[in-house]
Amino acid sequence: MSYARVLCVGLVGVAGRLVEVETDLSAGLPAVVLTGLPDTALHEARDRVRAAVVNSGCDWPNRRITVNLLPAALPKHGSSFDLAIAASLLTGAGELPAAPLEGVVLLGELGLDGAVRPVRGVLPMVAAAARAGVSRVIVPLANAREASVVPGVTVRAVDSLRRLVDFVRGAGHLLDPLPEAPPAVRSGPDLADVAGQQFGRYALEIAAAGGHHLALLGPPGAGKTMLAERLPSILPELGDEAALEVTALQSIAGLLPPDSGLIRRPPFQAPHHTSSTAALIGGGSGLARPGALSLAHRGVLFLDEAPEIPRVTLQALRQPLESGRVVIARTRGTTEYPARVQLVLAANPCPCASTAGDQSCTCSPLTRRRYLGRLSGPLLDRIDIRVDLLPMRAAQLVATGTPAEPSSVVAKRVVRARAAAAGRWATGGWQVNAEVPGPQLRRPPWMLPGRDTAVLRDALDLGTVSARGFDRVLRLAWTIADLDGRDRPGEADVAEALQLRTGMLGPSAAVRTTSVTGRPR
Repeated sequence: MSYARVLCVGLVGVAGRLVEVETDLSAGLPAVVLTGLPDTALHEARDRVRAAVVNSGCDWPNRRITVNLLPAALPKHGSSFDLAIAASLLTGAGELPAAPLEGVVLLGELGLDGAVRPVRGVLPMVAAAARAGVSRVIVPLANAREASVVPGVTVRAVDSLRRLVDFVRGAGHLLDPLPEAPPAVRSGPDLADVAGQQFGRYALEIAAAGGHHLALLGPPGAGKTMLAERLPSILPELGDEAALEVTALQSIAGLLPPDSGLIRRPPFQAPHHTSSTAALIGGGSGLARPGALSLAHRGVLFLDEAPEIPRVTLQALRQPLESGRVVIARTRGTTEYPARVQLVLAANPCPCASTAGDQSCTCSPLTRRRYLGRLSGPLLDRIDIRVDLLPMRAAQLVATGTPAEPSSVVAKRVVRARAAAAGRWATGGWQVNAEVPGPQLRRPPWMLPGRDTAVLRDALDLGTVSARGFDRVLRLAWTIADLDGRDRPGEADVAEALQLRTGMLGPSAAVRTTSVTGRPR
């Protein structure tokens, strides 16, 4: 037999597509020709496969070998095709029977010694194979645990090309995925570490409960970064669908630890303020790789020192924040990545960043306006909550009274609020209030009475808020009501949401009546 065909999967963004690896051996000068739009890494598979085949004890056919990757119009990239190419070549040369590999997807990179090494993106590849009706896959041993989380697929693993050859010949067996490790104890930064800043903690809780974007303004040392880093600690664990999406993105980026299962904790990304647009949004040569925005999908994207970030980079966030996805067009094709994140911006009020606040600031009013003006109006219009934090005082920093609430206590309230929102919006498939379209909130049965929204309608008429801001205030009001355990927001909730939205609700709001839980209400 001089022709053989096996299956693999090509990946474009997070979308996989079944690829047929076919090999033809014909008379002529010995050579290996690879067709089907391969990239440089895939072109080099010719040398890797040859060395791996010889070092695995198999004979290399001295014939003209043509390897074609179908569909030919789909760009192929990476080294995940190595194992499939080797199996197809050996089958076409008569070294292996074809039946055992019929309908089986092969993934893996080959070392020169014949070892099968892990590759990026195994999870979305196996998921794509399952959608195409494939029920059996063979992957590198280090990727087996990751691949086994896809339901309806039988996963087997190999650590070498020799093991695959022996299995196909009926003289050996494949490996099973390693057993799932017990879930790790949730650890990390805790809200109990934050001294004072009750208003900041309150805003953080509202943001977590409703999935709202947040801007923190204040002098150095006020606790902006500490609060932002603790937002993931009060977010609920990811459900199965969200966990699959997050794990797939981490796999594509090569950030998934070996033998890792589904990622259940919301991701946290905090790129440096000198990061490029490509690093934040995604990019690279050929087909674009996911950036920090997509790697924070279903989690938190924290941009510290936001006014220092180049304006063009910040502006690139505007469309993804609205659509929840990133579409990157390159000469070799268009790549789409999910990007539904909670954005947290942190900024000093002025360039001098005086720790004493306004009392010792040396910046003129014009300088302060220009500094914060680097955060454009259209971007800030997408921020739901704006908080001004006051400098810390000694009495707050060394307080010996009742300790601050830990993240575990706040997280329980967030879970209850999110459960109420998910139940209310179940018919639309929305999980948190921030995802609900504005028209849904302005139509019965969810439209609020005119007396409750009078202050918001006045703000819209006066230009204090935009039409987008109008809807975002309504979403905030629903979140405030959910945290308080009420079915619908009232006039006070709408007024408070408007103040949170415009940044006019100062730290004095935290001195309001406090419940036994410690949350300002």
